[in-house]
Amino acid sequence: MQEFLLETRFLFIPPDNFNLALLTLELEFVKKGTKNEQVDAILLANQLRKRFINQVMTTGQRVSFEYHGNNYIFTVNQAVVEGQEKSNDMERGMVSGDTYFIFESSNSSGIKVVNQREAASSNIFRHKEFNLQSLGIGGLSAEFADIFRRAFASRVFPPHVTSKLGIKHVKGMLLYGPPGTGKTLMARQIGKMLNGREPKIVNGPEVLSKFVGETEKNVRDLFADAENDQRTHGDQSDLHVIIFDEIDAICKSRGSTRDGTGVHDSIVNQLLTKIDGVESLNNVLLIGMTNRKDLLDEALLRPGRLEVQVEISLPDENGRLQILQIHTNKMKENSFLAPDVNLQELAARTKNYSGAELEGVVKSAVSFALNRQLSMDDLTKPVDEENIKVAMDDFLHALQEIVPAFGASTDDLERCRLNGMVECGDRHDHIHHRARLLVDQVKVSKGSPLVTCLLEGPSGSGKTALAATVGIDSDFPYVKIVSAESMIGLHESTKCAQIVKVFEDAYKSPLSIIILDDIERLLEYVAIGPRFSNLISQTLLVLLKRLPPKGKKLMVIGTTSEVSFLDSIGICDAFSVTYHVPTLKAEDAKKVLRQLNVFAEGDVDAATEALNDKSTIVLQLISSDIDPRTMQPKRSSKATLEWSKRFKTEDKLIIYKVEFMVEPNSGYQKPSQ
Repeated sequence: MQEFLLETRFLFIPPDNFNLALLTLELEFVKKGTKNEQVDAILLANQLRKRFINQVMTTGQRVSFEYHGNNYIFTVNQAVVEGQEKSNDMERGMVSGDTYFIFESSNSSGIKVVNQREAASSNIFRHKEFNLQSLGIGGLSAEFADIFRRAFASRVFPPHVTSKLGIKHVKGMLLYGPPGTGKTLMARQIGKMLNGREPKIVNGPEVLSKFVGETEKNVRDLFADAENDQRTHGDQSDLHVIIFDEIDAICKSRGSTRDGTGVHDSIVNQLLTKIDGVESLNNVLLIGMTNRKDLLDEALLRPGRLEVQVEISLPDENGRLQILQIHTNKMKENSFLAPDVNLQELAARTKNYSGAELEGVVKSAVSFALNRQLSMDDLTKPVDEENIKVAMDDFLHALQEIVPAFGASTDDLERCRLNGMVECGDRHDHIHHRARLLVDQVKVSKGSPLVTCLLEGPSGSGKTALAATVGIDSDFPYVKIVSAESMIGLHESTKCAQIVKVFEDAYKSPLSIIILDDIERLLEYVAIGPRFSNLISQTLLVLLKRLPPKGKKLMVIGTTSEVSFLDSIGICDAFSVTYHVPTLKAEDAKKVLRQLNVFAEGDVDAATEALNDKSTIVLQLISSDIDPRTMQPKRSSKATLEWSKRFKTEDKLIIYKVEFMVEPNSGYQKPSQ
């Protein structure tokens, strides 16, 4: 029997993005004991790039080559493909003209690598270009440009250029801003994009220890690798990135914490010494992140330390669109996104949403879509994946479920005008019109970053409802109401802290309105005894005159029924303009009653006379649609009232409400039954 030997050959077709971005090679002589040699990293990288171009290199592979008459062997310690992160699996890729080589050698090998830093300078970043959306970063292109210019531009140029300029590299940066805006994401992606060592990510509280001196040792250990690397390689050392999340937990202002141990002060001192001490490191980049920049020690923020301070603020409309595109990209690729979904409209609706809150909106919308495919009667029923579609209605429902932390308090404002606003005559219309002009002034004027308006008038004249209406109609992204009802039982210092927080939150938004409702109640005013809280009054005086940060605009609307008292303590002078909100005249009340359509036409005059030029709040009570006795709609269209004789049973409640709001000694008598 004749045997045949079949030879099988496999053709390897490289996948897309198979080119190597980074190749780390360890050098050694083929023949041990060879005399010491100096290897120029730039020249060697050029030669290897030409010799091995389009060849596949694998982690752990050993290759021999000749260079300047000497025989060497290199071992592939790391191979990183363009656009991919480092993994624990065996890595391989194809050498290209843009592959960046890093050479390593042990002290006993006799090989000294020079100009490694020169070769690395223009390849400090792992990628040749930056697509922030592919990195999952949306709406932060301007912030990333600032970070690159301040922290990395000098590192891209060769060391001899920066030495001739006489500058030092930036050693630290601080990313601060509201929660959920992408600070940690930005720092994490910066660490991944660099060609240096893998970044060390440390949460502030993890450094703390209950043992004396252990916390300081933990801080020193973070810099140990960078110190050893600089001691061994000098200027040829790699860049070491240390990322501090929640840095305010350990770097509070020295002397501010009274725990008796002084641990926090020691941490700050240790960190300052490592960043910019006598033996400062030049191969370290410290990235700190915090929501509370005001808590950090001042010495940590000066130039030479965390000198690059970038605010990661709430995204604008274009940024929100980018974030929504990032989070819906997968479902769009897999045809799970319905055609009626308009991301541009969603971006316009989600004012003052942070990146994390936008991600929550997408998750909530998906939950609505998935819930439609489930049967609560039988959860084991197979799901038809083809019918899963996330529609626009799902996103609209999600917007009601996910409320922005720095958004408008629509529910609180609506409670201030339960029955809406009706036309109350020329005097009220004039005040409403003037208040709207102030809103427009804040919106368009560049010279009016702060506008304050005080609405004063008798109790129940409609001041709060008017202020709430102005706030809702303004369409500002941040509208908050500060009232005494939310501060019942709180100490005055706690009240001050809450008021200050509302103003601080407003400074994070480009356009904001704050309504200070019943200022005399906020001040705990009483006619006798200790008349008011001086601490709260001083807080309000400062806040009403403090200009918001650059680029932010704020309008403050105050309401009061005790204008003479506020004038006596100087608060009226803190407002730019004051408007008097009067009670209704008889002809205005008649117009309102006709609009409300509560009484029969023949009874309007009698009802107007009973009101006796009283407050608009009476009309709100009258216009209530539900009778609380029966929980049924009122039979207002059949109401026939005789104000001095008999009254129908179903109309007694209305009469008593009117009677309740009429002042004593007004001449109005309670009707007999």
